[in-house]
Amino acid sequence: MTARLTARLIPFVRALVFIVAALALCGVIFQFAGYSAFSMFQNIVDGAFLRPGASLQSLRWALPLFITSVGVSISFRCGYFNIGAQGQFYIGAICATFMATWLNDAPAFVLTPLCFLAGMAGGALWAFWPGWLRLRSGTDEVITTLMGNFIAGLILVYVTTGPLKDPSGSGQQSSSRPLKAAYRISDSLGVSPVIVVIALVVGVAMWLLVNRTAFGVLASLAGRNPTMVKWQGARVWHLGLASFLISGALAGLSGVIEVFGPNGRLVGGFLPTHGFTAILIALVASLSIVGIGFVSLFFGGLASAALYLPIMAGLPAAAIDIVNAAIALFITAKSEWVDRLLRLGNAPS
Repeated sequence: MTARLTARLIPFVRALVFIVAALALCGVIFQFAGYSAFSMFQNIVDGAFLRPGASLQSLRWALPLFITSVGVSISFRCGYFNIGAQGQFYIGAICATFMATWLNDAPAFVLTPLCFLAGMAGGALWAFWPGWLRLRSGTDEVITTLMGNFIAGLILVYVTTGPLKDPSGSGQQSSSRPLKAAYRISDSLGVSPVIVVIALVVGVAMWLLVNRTAFGVLASLAGRNPTMVKWQGARVWHLGLASFLISGALAGLSGVIEVFGPNGRLVGGFLPTHGFTAILIALVASLSIVGIGFVSLFFGGLASAALYLPIMAGLPAAAIDIVNAAIALFITAKSEWVDRLLRLGNAPS
């Protein structure tokens, strides 16, 4: 039991070690740049959790990140590197907005669920074509999903300046018409019981899928040894395609939440790093659903602090991007020496 518990804790301790190392590196960088490292960390904590309203603001960013990250972890577990969460996020938001425009004056209990289904279907379809290409012709899914992000971004620009353009807009930022208040699932704060319940349902459902179903067991095995899965009589391409569809659907769901929640409309180029941050969260959490929940709160806090740092610490908001990049650098680095250190306590005497 102790050995099993230690094995489960090692990925979390490893992630914590690298996050601390990344923060220390950022502290050195900012100190040399003429900023106080101590002040930077203090203001990050204040901006993320301690100032009035900071916790809610952190939760606002953490909830959609959690949903997208969980989807990313499903495809990663299966051994497929779906880097297209950003594009699937955009396409989900676009499909939901088109559905809302088409239904127009339908009752909220009809329009809202249909828009959510449209958004999830859009995200899943945007993940389907690179998944199909990977599984049927061996195309590198990293390239196709990454290119899909750029295509989706251009589609977003097109629809917010064309078919879905708000004619009463100022022209400073392209966007669709605002949704009616009856269709919104939160105010501009972006935290509501509906969004929290959606995140919890996604987390519980995906945890059960990964840990309590044959799909979860075979998908994890396929990520390590596809040949073994074939010996079990399962079709690897079925597992892979399902993982792409689930990943895309959850990214699309996050896009719908942004449109029907804090944004209240489709906005050109909104949250341009959402999908990439979700990938980083999944990697930091070692693809654990529970771990993703905690890491999402951490990165949600960083996003909240990014709005606070320029005012209180004089740091540019891009400082948080440097922190994220440093974490990505450390978390993807080879770490045999760290793993050996962590296992010393579990070594037989």
